[in-house]
Amino acid sequence: MELRSVKIKGILMVNGGFKIFLIIWVGQLFSVVGSGLTSFALGVWVLRDTGSVTLFSLILLFSSLPAILFSPFAGVIADRYNRRTVMMVSDSIAGLGTLTMFFLYLTGVMEIWHLFIILSISSVASSMQFPAYQAAIATLVKKEHLGRASGLVQVAESISIIVAPLLAGFLLSAIDLQGIVLVDFATFLVAMLTLFFVKFPNVREETEEKTKKSIWKEAAFGWRYIVERPGLKWLLVFFAVSNFLLGFFNILLQPYILSFSNETVLGMVLSCFGIGLLAGGILMGIWGGPKQKIKGLLGFGLLSGLALTFGGLKSDPILVAFSIAIIGLFLPITNGCSQAIWQSKVALEIQGRVFALRRMIAMSLSPVAYVLAGPLIDYVFEPAMQENGIFAGTLGILFGVGEGRGMGLLNSIVGIGWALMAIIIYLNPRVRNLETELPDYDAKSIVIAQVSK
Repeated sequence: MELRSVKIKGILMVNGGFKIFLIIWVGQLFSVVGSGLTSFALGVWVLRDTGSVTLFSLILLFSSLPAILFSPFAGVIADRYNRRTVMMVSDSIAGLGTLTMFFLYLTGVMEIWHLFIILSISSVASSMQFPAYQAAIATLVKKEHLGRASGLVQVAESISIIVAPLLAGFLLSAIDLQGIVLVDFATFLVAMLTLFFVKFPNVREETEEKTKKSIWKEAAFGWRYIVERPGLKWLLVFFAVSNFLLGFFNILLQPYILSFSNETVLGMVLSCFGIGLLAGGILMGIWGGPKQKIKGLLGFGLLSGLALTFGGLKSDPILVAFSIAIIGLFLPITNGCSQAIWQSKVALEIQGRVFALRRMIAMSLSPVAYVLAGPLIDYVFEPAMQENGIFAGTLGILFGVGEGRGMGLLNSIVGIGWALMAIIIYLNPRVRNLETELPDYDAKSIVIAQVSK
C-alpha cells in the first residue's frame, strides 16, 4: 500500500466524498433494517412468553448500558485507527452475535439470560461503530452539507422503523424468530461488503507524537473538551434529561399499544412513527435545517414533547399513531441540527473521542429509566389507574381508568417533561448563543493520510 499525505484548509472534501458516503449509507440502511426486525421480534417474543414489562425493559437495558460504559474507549479507538476498519470490526462482532442467537433459538435452548449476554456484546460493538461512522461523515461531506447528510442518516433509521415492524409481524408467522435473525445476519453481510469496497481518509493531528498516549488520558480528553465549552456542555444536559424521559417512553410504547390492540395494530402504529421519521429525514436531507440550528433543535424538541403529551390521553391507536408520527417528523430535524452543530464545532481529528463522550453523556440516564420503568408501570402507574386505584377519581377523569391508562398517564408526563426541558435549556444564554460564541474548528493543522490499495 502507498501512503499519501496532504494538508488541507477548511473542511475536507475528497474526490467523490459524498458518493462514498452514499455507498456506506446504503450498507448501513440494510443493517439497521435487519437490526430493527430482530429488535421487534425479540420484544414480541419476551412480552408474549412472559407478559413482563420489567423483563422487556431489561432487554433494552442490556442493549444500551454496555455501550454507554465503553463509549470513552470506543472514541479513542475511532480516533486511533482507520474508521472504516473500526466500522467493519463492529459490524463483524454484531453479526456473530446475531448468528449465535440464531443457533441458540434453532436448537431450542435460548433463554432470556442468553439474550442479555449477546445484546451486551453487540452493544459494545455499536459503541465503536457510532463515533467512527459520525466522524467519517465529517471527513467525506462538505460542511454546508452536513445537515443533509444527517438527514439521510435519519432517513435510514426511519425506513427501518417503517419496514421492520410490518415485515417482522409477517415474518414471525412465516419463518419464526430464527428466520428473522438469519435475515438480520444477511443484512450485516451487505453492510460489510459496502465498507470493503470503499476507502476512508485517515485524519490525524499534524503535531501528533509517534508514541501513543495512554488510552485513559485520551478518553479523558473528550470529557475536558466538552466541559470547557459551556454551550456544548448544557446542550448535552438537555439530551441527557430528554433521553432519560424517552427511556420510559421506549419501554412503555409497545406494551401500551398492546394493552388496547393486537400485534398487527402494534406494527401499523410503530410504522406511523417510521413514516414520520422518513418524512422528517427527507425534509432535513433536502432543507438542511434552519440557519440557526440551536433554535431548530430546541424548538422542534418542544413541539415533540407536546405531541407526546397528547398521545397518552386516550386508548386510541389513531391518536397514538398521530402523536408518534408527529414526533417522528420532528426528531430528524432536532437530531440533524444537533449533529451539524457538533460536526462543525469539533475538529476532525478528535471527533471520535468527543462524539463518543457525547453519546455516553447523552445516554447516561437512559439505563436508569429502563430499570425504573418496568416496576413503575407494573406496580405503581397501572394499579393507580385501575377502577379503584388512588388516581382513578382525579387523573382518571382526564385519562380514563382501566388497563393501559397508567401507561397513558406516564406517557403524558414524559411529554410534559420533554417540552419543559427544551424551554429551560433555551433560556440559558450559553446554549442560545452557542453558534455565535463558539467558533467553527480550524482545520489548518489537520493531515489527511490517504490509503491507496
